[in-house]
Amino acid sequence: MQDPQSHSQASNLSNVLAEHGYLSEQEVELLMEAARQHRWGHRDATAILVAYQHGLRASELVALRWKDVDLTIGRLRIRRSKSSGTASARPISAQEALALRRLRNESALLAHASAHVFASEYGAPFRATGYERMVARAGAEAGFGFVVRSRMLRRELAVEHATEPSMPQ
Repeated sequence: MQDPQSHSQASNLSNVLAEHGYLSEQEVELLMEAARQHRWGHRDATAILVAYQHGLRASELVALRWKDVDLTIGRLRIRRSKSSGTASARPISAQEALALRRLRNESALLAHASAHVFASEYGAPFRATGYERMVARAGAEAGFGFVVRSRMLRRELAVEHATEPSMPQ
C-alpha cells in the first residue's frame, strides 16, 4: 500500500496548476481586494494588477522602475527576463494609470523614496520572494482552496504581447 504522505510537494503543485493554471479576472479582483486589507494594500493590489495585465514574472515586476512608467502617454516599458533581455513598450489601462499615479504620489511622501515602482517603506526594492509571499497570503485570505502563485497571474493573453516589436534598451 502506498503511503499518502509520499507525494511530493512538487507533484501537488503541478496538480493544482493543471486544474487551475491561470486565475480568472474575477479571481484576480478577489485577490486584489484581499491584498488591499493590509498596511501596504494599495502597493500590493497594484503589483497584482500590473502583473496580471502584462503577464509579468515576479522578477520582471520587481525590476520595474519609475523611469519605465510614462503616465503622460500611458506606456510601460517592460524588460523581459527570458527573452534575451529585450524590452517592449506596452500601453497601460486607465485603472493601472490611476493606481500607479497614486502609488507614485504615496512613495514620494516617504522619507526613503525609491527608483523602483514596488518598494518598501524604507525604499528597498520589493524582492521576488516577498512578492510571491504576498500573492500567496492574499490568495489564502481571499479564500482560495489552493496556494496562489504569481505564475497564475500570467494569463494566456500575455503570450500575444511577446510578439510586439522591441524597444531599444
